[in-house]
Amino acid sequence: MNNDTRNIIDSSLQRLSDCLAAGRSETLNDYLRAMARFHAYSWFNVMLIFMQRPSATRVAGFKTWKKVGRWVRKGERGIVILAPMIHKDDEGETNVFGFKPVRVYDIAQTDGRRMPELDSVHGDPGHFLSSLTKVAWDQAIDVEYVEDLSGADGISTGGKIQLLESLRPGDKFAVLAHELAHELMHKKEYDKDKKTRELEAEAVAFVVCETMGLSTRSRSTDYIHLYGGDEKKLADSLKAIQQTSAFILSSLI
Repeated sequence: MNNDTRNIIDSSLQRLSDCLAAGRSETLNDYLRAMARFHAYSWFNVMLIFMQRPSATRVAGFKTWKKVGRWVRKGERGIVILAPMIHKDDEGETNVFGFKPVRVYDIAQTDGRRMPELDSVHGDPGHFLSSLTKVAWDQAIDVEYVEDLSGADGISTGGKIQLLESLRPGDKFAVLAHELAHELMHKKEYDKDKKTRELEAEAVAFVVCETMGLSTRSRSTDYIHLYGGDEKKLADSLKAIQQTSAFILSSLI
């Protein structure tokens, strides 16, 4: 990663950190909502989009919009993100050797053909609950429902997740996403305290549920405690949250 790329990311991370240091915890919640909208993007590209145009919902390059029958309006300012520079070696394998700034545009900056609405589950996960269970099974993680967990809604014990049978379907989905995040992120990580691990898992559940259109209890979580005044720690958590939620969502939608 070259110095210009690193400076772009550091500047955006500094702006987010400044907001958190000023006590504006909703900024981080809004960033996680942006992560849900752009779950296929890296954590730093989500941050670049969010910092430049917080209201963005769907972005694409000038030529891509044109291909789908939409045109960027004259005078619109593009959103700078970082695209990988790819090189093919003599054996035909592709390698990323750096990143370069490119511009994308939000759909609100374009005119033209009406785009189809993105599907969402609107409160009931339906078959996506069984799909999420299959994601766990595919990772050799057993999922079972029990009548009592001593006050907990779900627990994960390294290769096994237990969920409370009496939960509503939407809450089962959210709790399963939370516990699956623990299994994927924290089984071998011993350098993070319990509070950070819980907030990371809850943030993954938030992003997954937000993407699917589910309203869950995690909306009330104060994610500002992921920050704690340490920008590197925040960046590490955001990267882990993005990668884990993207992995889960890639198997669902």
